[in-house]
Amino acid sequence: MADTAGIIRRIRNEIGDFESPFLDTFLGAEELASYDLSETGLNEVTAKISTVSPPATVDLIADSDYVLDPNEGRIILINPVYSPLHHGQTLIVRGTAGGLFSDADLETYVSDAMQQHAYGRSLTTRYRDAHGFIRYDHEPVTLDNLPAVEEPLVAYLAAIQCLWTLATDAATDIDISTAEGTFVPRTQRYRQLMQHIGDASSGLQGRYNQLAQQLNVGLGRIEMFTARRVSRTTNRLVPIFVEREYDDNSMPQRLLPPIDGEEYEDESGVPSPTYPGLWG
Repeated sequence: MADTAGIIRRIRNEIGDFESPFLDTFLGAEELASYDLSETGLNEVTAKISTVSPPATVDLIADSDYVLDPNEGRIILINPVYSPLHHGQTLIVRGTAGGLFSDADLETYVSDAMQQHAYGRSLTTRYRDAHGFIRYDHEPVTLDNLPAVEEPLVAYLAAIQCLWTLATDAATDIDISTAEGTFVPRTQRYRQLMQHIGDASSGLQGRYNQLAQQLNVGLGRIEMFTARRVSRTTNRLVPIFVEREYDDNSMPQRLLPPIDGEEYEDESGVPSPTYPGLWG
């Protein structure tokens, strides 16, 4: 069974965005209640106040004693007992920084990648109910029941989205050329990111597509559909149902495939004749 934390570790290994621990200490001077930490993009942070007289250590509670800005790497004391930080008090902040992406950002990418990778798929389980009838359970594919062989594919797809975010940021960079002959090719970062993302047959995207095709998963998998038939007598679509196994005793499940044709809709407002049993 896959989990979000495991997928996030795979993503960080794939894009080289590793977590780093940090430890910051700030001495009170009766002046400040806001402190800039040494890292940005914070994930797990704990804060405590240490006093000299009397010797004691108090663990601070988030949103009650302090407010944290994880993106900017800033902690703001809001409890009047510690805001501003008094003489003889020391603020100790310990945690981990995620580098380019925080865990919350990566969780969003994993969720989007999972929805794309498992779109329209379900796992079928055959069982016998309490009355002795054979039943079939169709459970949508989620991260909890994702086969282990597909975990790297979800990580690759999420890593591609991370690289697209970095490429969007790098797309605004321009090359710098000075009169002294100095040339800084800042657009090279964008080109390298796009080369690493690749296309359908190269880069990380090609790597995902190749494995997805071998397993026949993802949005590009081969699917089998049933063509809909129109009745010659009523000019209406004949209903179709989900195909079932021979011993499946459950009720038929109706299918409603999409119908494309609204661009040809008659907007004249003139009613069409209706004859029961023929058309309309």
